[in-house]
Amino acid sequence: MTGQPVGGAAVKAFPVARSEARLLVPALMFIALVVAAVASLGTPLITSVATSFHVSLDSAQWTLTVALLSGAVATPVLGRLGAGPHRRATILATLAVVVAGSALTVLPLPFAWLLAGRAAQGIGLGLTALMMGVARDHLPEERSAAVVALISVVSIIGAGVGYPLAALLAELGGVRAAYGLGLVVTAAALLTAWRSMPEAPEGRSAHVDVAGAVVLAAALLLVLFLAGERNLWSRHLAVAAGLAAVAVVLLCVWAVVELRSTTPLVDVRAVRHPAVAGANLAMFVGGIGMYLLLTLITRYAQTPHGAGYGFGLTTFVAGLVLIPFSALGFVAGKLTPRVRKRVADPLLLAGSAVVVGGGFALFAAARSDLAELFAAMGVLGFGVGGFSAAMPGVILAVTPKSETSSAMSFNYVVRSVGYSLGSAIGGLILAAGTGPGHLFPDDSAYTTAALVGIGAMAITTLTSLALARRRSSETNP
Repeated sequence: MTGQPVGGAAVKAFPVARSEARLLVPALMFIALVVAAVASLGTPLITSVATSFHVSLDSAQWTLTVALLSGAVATPVLGRLGAGPHRRATILATLAVVVAGSALTVLPLPFAWLLAGRAAQGIGLGLTALMMGVARDHLPEERSAAVVALISVVSIIGAGVGYPLAALLAELGGVRAAYGLGLVVTAAALLTAWRSMPEAPEGRSAHVDVAGAVVLAAALLLVLFLAGERNLWSRHLAVAAGLAAVAVVLLCVWAVVELRSTTPLVDVRAVRHPAVAGANLAMFVGGIGMYLLLTLITRYAQTPHGAGYGFGLTTFVAGLVLIPFSALGFVAGKLTPRVRKRVADPLLLAGSAVVVGGGFALFAAARSDLAELFAAMGVLGFGVGGFSAAMPGVILAVTPKSETSSAMSFNYVVRSVGYSLGSAIGGLILAAGTGPGHLFPDDSAYTTAALVGIGAMAITTLTSLALARRRSSETNP
């Protein structure tokens, strides 16, 4: 890696013994997988929740949205806490909150308590960046780079693991049984963390910028709310536009607060570094495209034959379509650390974006057979896996070890916003392609959405290539 870390010198790490490292690595992977899978449990259960709790589908949708919201808000705060001396306590306390939330989703309580439980589960999404900080502090440099890349990948493919399992349990035992899976695995993650998480290196401090956290939370709540409430844009455009303007103002205020703070929640000056800013831009636009294709394929697979297309798959069978996504995503994550010895991380980002764009092209051109959907999902998984594995390398090349959790947490906030917008854009395009009196959009609407996705991945590719050119000019002046 080239370049000097921004934001000050790194604090010396304390690598764990080799035997402890063998236990630490699978523990980091397991925790990252669990928090990602549990947060995604809402996706296959929306219909079951609506039926079981006698609420509308829009209300049931909040079981997913509220987890994303709480995760986006909690991530930068946990990232800052994870940069300080109390990282182990932060990890354990957060997992305890996730376990408590999981219990709320299982107990026979009203719908409002289910939403509270899902919000608590979503907070666990902020632990991914902390897992990266632990790996970077306590593993040898070469080993830690590969582990950080895999943690990033696991945080993506966790949805593919949790989706079919939750759908199967919902079919066999109802929605409470599906959420029971979350309680079991989060309790196991808490026990794993208690047994394996080392203390943070000495000499660090982390003060949470409360004012910055509040302003950022308000801005993110508005952004993700607007992304999830598609009806607001179609029925009350002026209100939606006004709220969007408020969100932009809040983000500007937050940036000013962070620049003036001596202990910022996120080091905005470091975020402005060309490598970090470019990586976050690529993550934002790429996240829009990646999640757009994921939602398009799963929705297409479940559309009944009566619409003139689709396969009418049950929730569980549709979840199996995600298996190629998870499997090839993991393969890409394992291959990337080897490839990056010869190819720079920004070029890996660009290549992965091209692969995702190929998945869009495949979906746009061929989707009349279920095997073609499996193929498109596999291509998407391979591209997303490579992209996710390469992303930390771009950011951490100019980030001190002490700021790993904070820097990556901001990147994950950007990713969450990109994913939410990708889902919203897909919904808007398909809604626009739904004729009066029709329940399902025209098949051509899926093609239009795929072309939009190709455009997003083209922008991501160009941004990544610009990063690569800058890296090359710095290395060879």
